[in-house]
Amino acid sequence: MKITLAGLQAQHQALRKELLEAVAGVLDKGVFILGEQVASFEREVAEYCGTRRAVGVASGADALALSMRAIGIGPGNEVITAAFTFMASASTIAQTGATPVFADIEEETFNISPAQIEAKLTPRTKALIPVHLFGQMADMDAIMRIAEQHSLAVIEDAAQAMGAEWRGQRAGSIGTAGCLSFYPTKNLPACGDAGMVVTQDDAVADRVRLLRACADASITGGKRYHYDVLGYNSRLDELQAALLRVKLRHLESWHRRRNEIAALYRELLDGCDLQLSAEHGNGRHVYNQFTIRTPRRDHVQAYLAEREIGTTIYYPCPLHLQKAFAYLSYREGDYPVAERVSGEVLSLPIYAELKDEQVEVVAKAVREALAS
Repeated sequence: MKITLAGLQAQHQALRKELLEAVAGVLDKGVFILGEQVASFEREVAEYCGTRRAVGVASGADALALSMRAIGIGPGNEVITAAFTFMASASTIAQTGATPVFADIEEETFNISPAQIEAKLTPRTKALIPVHLFGQMADMDAIMRIAEQHSLAVIEDAAQAMGAEWRGQRAGSIGTAGCLSFYPTKNLPACGDAGMVVTQDDAVADRVRLLRACADASITGGKRYHYDVLGYNSRLDELQAALLRVKLRHLESWHRRRNEIAALYRELLDGCDLQLSAEHGNGRHVYNQFTIRTPRRDHVQAYLAEREIGTTIYYPCPLHLQKAFAYLSYREGDYPVAERVSGEVLSLPIYAELKDEQVEVVAKAVREALAS
């Protein structure tokens, strides 16, 4: 039985009529950039996330970059983020001219360790970027306490965690700004790149709104084609917004199904010689990934591949050991938890259209691989 890692074909088949109608509506209207679909989607996402504002941008990475620009991060500043995450969480820091500073992660949740954040603070620290990895929020109580004590901005990297919760508050609604990604592997997937900045701060939202459209002065009431600052070309387009509005209506049911699948995996893999990420118990996990951890990771992945079961590794090399960050002079051993985890994690298929019998096939193959 062939089982893919992601299930976009099944999702699109189920929503085909709605999606095609949404596309046709945009084509018929003939407005493709920053029109009614984007404005409506921004309002709907802000309501969903529990924030005052939401601003659509071209990608999750751009959401991070524009958020940092909006709060004034630049040369001379340091920004702390996790050593174990996707490249954009740190590359966008460097691209502002600031210095990425890495913190190790928690063994149990794979999320950034608040104690490690505190150990990395310096007088140059201006912001924290906690990453809500794999669909579960980082310890926002501790992180916000650190930020308040040291007057730091907090930019939540919620690219994998839209709809996740911490004590009743949704990802992106707690910090200075939250950054969402609608990349096709995310729980709310676009048909291409797309992203969003959510925030309670009108000034941050207004600044991102200006910067995303090349900082044209007309956006703030000035003359068109006049520019007071340098901006970006990072606009969420009407087609993606229209498609995402259709999918947003189904997101909560998809989250519920992902949690059912995760619970079934946990039941079927109970007693195996592997480690699963712990649920912290302070909110809701939305399982963008279901990730197991075993020192025999490569063997398990190869065994599943032979049986046409899709898996992937998020992430095989921690950021402090990436060649792109060699100028920071980190060495192997600097972040031992991130280094161990990167050599042992493997993500299994999880998406709302996955059937229980398919989950059973995957779990059975994992058990067989570990026993062989």
